[in-house]
Amino acid sequence: MNPITIIGSGLAGYTLAREFRKVDKDTPLVIITADDGRFYSKPMLSNAFASGKTAEQLAMNSAEQMGTQLNSTIFPNKHVSAIDTTQHTIVLDGETLQYFKLVLALGADPIRAELKGDAAEQVLSVNDLQDYARFRRVLTGTKNVAIIGTGLIGCEFANDLVTGGYHVEVIDPGTLPLRRLLPQAVSEAMRDGLSKMGVTWHFGKGAVAINRAGQGYDIELSDSSTLHADVVLSAIGLRPRTSLAQAAGIKVNRGIVTDRMLKTSAENVYALGDCAEVEGLVLPFVMPIMHAARALAKTLIGQTTQVMYPAMPVVIKTPACPVVVSPPPANIPCEWQVTRTEEGVKALCQDTAGKLAGFALAGKATAEKTALTSQLPSLLA
Repeated sequence: MNPITIIGSGLAGYTLAREFRKVDKDTPLVIITADDGRFYSKPMLSNAFASGKTAEQLAMNSAEQMGTQLNSTIFPNKHVSAIDTTQHTIVLDGETLQYFKLVLALGADPIRAELKGDAAEQVLSVNDLQDYARFRRVLTGTKNVAIIGTGLIGCEFANDLVTGGYHVEVIDPGTLPLRRLLPQAVSEAMRDGLSKMGVTWHFGKGAVAINRAGQGYDIELSDSSTLHADVVLSAIGLRPRTSLAQAAGIKVNRGIVTDRMLKTSAENVYALGDCAEVEGLVLPFVMPIMHAARALAKTLIGQTTQVMYPAMPVVIKTPACPVVVSPPPANIPCEWQVTRTEEGVKALCQDTAGKLAGFALAGKATAEKTALTSQLPSLLA
């Protein structure tokens, strides 16, 4: 029998494999990964430095150990160059392999800033364990770090690095951190909390060019000013990996398009995780992966199961200003109501009927997360 084949060994791929083995102990299972196949928690990458965690310490199991645990065949350091959805085959480093059902758990790539200068290619990003190991090596013996981007990952790294003793400067053309995710009052609390820790913000300007300057870099900004840093980290967002699917004729939009069963436009091909767009939703967070993996595991054994997404608040790992947010759905008009105290900020978004559609909490107000989540509607019921 041809195997169930999963492309990707990140949190989505391995979680699906675990859930699948709970309901099917014997069907052949193959996992293919472009990296070394070690299992680790990707969310730990942005807050592991201050605690002194190396890449080796973050890795929980090797590919061989994972293969044993999951009763599966794992192909590490292999590249899938093509999918033939008609013949049910993939091309793996020039070799053609058959599959019974195929799951794309491809993840997402960091969006690269469009930078000029002779050191533009030296700008780092951290998207996997190998990136993190390189980042730690480059940081050795340095003092000043510039971060491009004030999104979730940029803010988490800023908190982690300043806690670890680095001077951190953050560059963004916007006016506040995490402004796409948070209402203004909570963004301001995030800015102020990290400022008190020592983070320096450069809002209203973008990075234009990176040039070598001694052992470090000069960063030219859009207002013609210049910053100097020993290390430059880009954290301006992620883009779902869709090119492999698109080349195979599978429908893509922002991500690989799937229905509620995680099925793509191709027969017996599914997608989940950061690469997937489920009923129009691209949710690059842990909890959607967990719900998707449980549903898909049942679908793969013939028990067709729709994925259900409850309200899933996102915890932002910035101890300088703890934040929890559950953004209101884009299609629900609502207004933010903000309560500020010395200990925190509570922002509630209510729809036209007065029902809670979303919330954002900062500081000690995060203690209300569970109570407020119970009042929210499901994302996919």
